[in-house]
Amino acid sequence: MEEALKGLIDPDVARCALVREALTHRSAGVPHNERLEYLGDAVLGLVIAEHLYRRFSGLDEGDLSRLRSHLVRKETLAAIAREIRLGESIRLGPGELKSGGFRRDTILANALEALFGAIFVVKGLDRVRASILKLFESRLAALPPTEALKDPKSRLQEWLQSRSIALPEYALLEASGQAHAQRFHIRCAIPTLGVKVSAWAESKRGAEQACAEQALRQIQERKPPA
Repeated sequence: MEEALKGLIDPDVARCALVREALTHRSAGVPHNERLEYLGDAVLGLVIAEHLYRRFSGLDEGDLSRLRSHLVRKETLAAIAREIRLGESIRLGPGELKSGGFRRDTILANALEALFGAIFVVKGLDRVRASILKLFESRLAALPPTEALKDPKSRLQEWLQSRSIALPEYALLEASGQAHAQRFHIRCAIPTLGVKVSAWAESKRGAEQACAEQALRQIQERKPPA
């Protein structure tokens, strides 16, 4: 455990009970890390929001929110957890261990957030801020343009509104699979432009985003007049 956390927190903190709790998945018993994950999520959001607020004085609330969401999303947290080999220190129950839970994005991201929560409790805000900014340093230095972070539905809506075209109509065509593993088939139509596309995804939102991406691509390929 201490090797994975080397340079992130003090060695004495790495050995404390709260850090062990932060790295214990609920499948391994109690106490587990869900309460610390809740706290760490809030601490992470605060630290990143404060940093962006101070660094980008000219950005509005929407752009700041997009940058923050890009940085604190599950995929980013899981990538950072892999970089510091956090998965090697997570305690899992036999089932999760056998299924490779230490490689799963959700488990890695949640453990990292729980670790931030533990550092906050043990060392306070200044120390956890330093740890977070150190881990996010390269990503903060290479942030993409805020326009590139807009999701497809938002970009499609803005494109249509700027041309006074009616917004797209999304409809659920089909849902399949068991409750814990459903897939959704969504259709997106823009009658004014004669656009009609559909997509499958594991959530309605995901399918709608995929539809919007297709619709945008179709519109761009047609090169309609501005």
